[in-house]
Amino acid sequence: MSTSNQIFALFGLLAPVLAHNSTVDLSWHAPKKSWINDLSKVWNGTGTHGFVFNSSVLPPGVPYGSYNWCNMPHVRPEEYPLADEKFQLEYVEVIHRHHKRTPYASNTFPKESYSWSCADEGLFYYGQPLGTTSNTSATTYWSVYTTDSNPFPPPGFNGTCQFPQITKGGLDDSWQHGKDLYGVYHDLLKFLPDDIGSKVTYRVTNNVITSQVAGMLIQGMYEPSEATPLRIQPSSIDSLEPAYSCPAATRLSNSYGVGSTAESWTAHLKAAKPLFDSLDAISGVATDSTDWHKSFDHYYDNLSARQCHAKPLPCNISNTEKCVTQDQADTVYRLGQYEYSFIYRDSPQSLQASLGLYGVFLAELAQNIRDGISGSSPVIYRHNVAHDGSVSRLLSLLQVKEMVWVGMGSEIVFEIYSKNGSKDKRYLRILWGGQILHSSNPTLGKVDMLDSDVFLAYIDGLVGKDASKVVDFCRS
Repeated sequence: MSTSNQIFALFGLLAPVLAHNSTVDLSWHAPKKSWINDLSKVWNGTGTHGFVFNSSVLPPGVPYGSYNWCNMPHVRPEEYPLADEKFQLEYVEVIHRHHKRTPYASNTFPKESYSWSCADEGLFYYGQPLGTTSNTSATTYWSVYTTDSNPFPPPGFNGTCQFPQITKGGLDDSWQHGKDLYGVYHDLLKFLPDDIGSKVTYRVTNNVITSQVAGMLIQGMYEPSEATPLRIQPSSIDSLEPAYSCPAATRLSNSYGVGSTAESWTAHLKAAKPLFDSLDAISGVATDSTDWHKSFDHYYDNLSARQCHAKPLPCNISNTEKCVTQDQADTVYRLGQYEYSFIYRDSPQSLQASLGLYGVFLAELAQNIRDGISGSSPVIYRHNVAHDGSVSRLLSLLQVKEMVWVGMGSEIVFEIYSKNGSKDKRYLRILWGGQILHSSNPTLGKVDMLDSDVFLAYIDGLVGKDASKVVDFCRS
């Protein structure tokens, strides 16, 4: 029995679960082999195997649905896979990663000659009393600046941006994403109401970039004339980001993934030393910097953020002829894909780690589905704006057949249907990147009109009622 399955057995998570006489498999199943999780193909390959990293718009001739780090495929009217007419849509829940942004300050080089301007947008942060008789607030936004009198340089790029913040291009992508969703679920399927009302809700994390996306997405969907509430949980227990504490899951993740000394993790980092050395010599990153060399996250974020915004690859600040090449950037991108696949799918411990760190959201999703089926809640559409770690952990729990580093705007959609007008049974479709999700777990398989009882039994088997198994594991 694998280490991961031993952990599952300890908490009774491998015990078979029955759903209407169907046995639900709760064990981890490996993803399919591809260049993404084959280290020899990652090292010996060239380019990015058709993955796009330099524009929100796909190159001519590249079909929609292709991987685009800058603006991932999502449901839209032109490519939406219509269900058979005997099925009627009853409930939808969406979770999607925010759209493209500036890099995090921690992912910028020690010395940057490039200046990043955000003068073409404003970040609107203010409070306002609610109620018709209350005083109102002026519409204010942040305008980033520095002075010569302040001797401390800010980390990250120079310029007028926060690091991170959603860029103007990311805001535009967010608006289009909302327009496409409305085009499918309102115009095409006649499912969404004409107004938000009580049937549609939006949720964000405590990271402000998700609110920046949500505002544009909602405008693209509804163009509301009144302020729209964004649901948010307290910062210490937010299940969407996630931010709640689960020491056991953190220890497990650290034992096999980023920061681990396990050979299964460090092998690719040791092999990448010549690449790290070349990048360090250009960027000025210290060769002994743990943060920059425990994974390719920092270099991946820095280089891809530049290229998504049509900015040149970086050069050494003292020698402008010494620059990162496209071949080097492509190698970083391939290695990033490999790392995410290993962390969230290829490692046998990945399912249990994701269960601990994202099981609460999964329990909330199950309850939302139940409320949608029973009609105990008026909400028929929930939309969650989150992060790559959010979507990746959810894909890990769904045991997606092929894992990738979830790009900007990545989207998972859960659709609940009835059949032929009958309310006796409900069916589930999961869309990933606008198409049917395929899982390596045989209970889920191709998630296209799966018995909702089977899916709910799968969730309950993993996380327990009200995430009770998550609590047990986190306290272990």
